[in-house]
Amino acid sequence: MWTLSSEYEKALGRKIAGHRKRRGLSQKEFAGLLDRSEAWVSQVERGVRRVDRMTVLVKVAEVLDIPVGELAAEAPIVASVAEEEAPGAGRLRLVLSGAHALRAVLGRPEPVDVAAARAKVERAWSLTHQGDYAELVALLEGLIPRLESAARVGSTEERPELFRLLATMYQTCGAALANMGEPDVAWVAVERAVMAAERAGDPLLMAAGGFRLSVGFLGAGRYEQAAQVSGSTAEALAGDERVEALALRGALALQRALAAGRLNQAEEAYDHLRQAREFAARVGEGRNDYNTEFGPTNVALHEVAVAVDLGDAGVALRAAASVDASGLSPERQARFGIDLAKAHAQRRQIDQAVDALVRVRELLPEMFRTKPTVKQLVADLLTMSPLPSDRLRALADELGSL
Repeated sequence: MWTLSSEYEKALGRKIAGHRKRRGLSQKEFAGLLDRSEAWVSQVERGVRRVDRMTVLVKVAEVLDIPVGELAAEAPIVASVAEEEAPGAGRLRLVLSGAHALRAVLGRPEPVDVAAARAKVERAWSLTHQGDYAELVALLEGLIPRLESAARVGSTEERPELFRLLATMYQTCGAALANMGEPDVAWVAVERAVMAAERAGDPLLMAAGGFRLSVGFLGAGRYEQAAQVSGSTAEALAGDERVEALALRGALALQRALAAGRLNQAEEAYDHLRQAREFAARVGEGRNDYNTEFGPTNVALHEVAVAVDLGDAGVALRAAASVDASGLSPERQARFGIDLAKAHAQRRQIDQAVDALVRVRELLPEMFRTKPTVKQLVADLLTMSPLPSDRLRALADELGSL
């Protein structure tokens, strides 16, 4: 156990209540998910009852789908939470831990076919967008050491392009690790991407690394850091009117909007969305600069995500009604489906939420099965349903929620 001040208890209670309401759960439903009484929840939220075990705080954070550190931030506690590791994450950690650059410098590495390497990097991004992490990991295990080596032995003319490919590959690796719930390792990959982009003499590729770093911070629940890196990167690009730069500035504005939304800063979040919308109008559809998928449709999808984070389910559903995400990657469509399901859950529209989750499962079964957010959402829907439908029971059974 630990000792808490009354002020912390009240602050913790307010924070728990705010996240519970954002999830659209009543105190009774929240209590059921925690295996606690409704009176216990009420007392904790009013700050008159102490959460006196770390295991309880961890359970509360899991049900609210937030990092436990967000609840324990002011408390004198050090938390250690064991989570199930995503398939392939350990293999990527190992390959990132290898001394590939040193081996290339000290050894006699063979040069590579630049065109073939480029095709493999493009394939890696395709697998990331498809959520096919098993094949992606197998590809990166061979590609990382090979490109590290090639970038150091290529001809003077080839080296900028090889470092550009190295940077792009590490961005791919970082994006996949962030999706796998491995933000700390993702940052390692993204930092290497930024260094390789600098050696390639490509400032826009460096800025794309800033975008990826922001994505990683958001996934780790470090919203202020996400806002800082996306904001400072966008400021560095200010005045660059090339269409690729405009796309990056727009993508960074979307990251700032998400960070503000998760910090419950509604005015700032919607202001960043407005800026992103202006950039998107100038960039137009049909582009995918630096694999950001930035354009009007992606802005619309982020409007839904931000509104859900702010608890504005009505705004989210109205925005979603005009979205056609079919031209985006399966990964982006699946994320949109999860946000749509959350919005319906906030409105207690259970059948519509299930419809959205079924589409996510059809698009990317692996994402459906491995995303903690999806599992928690299905558990919420079960709690809201006096008589769960066969479809909801089937989803819950597949995820082990029954």
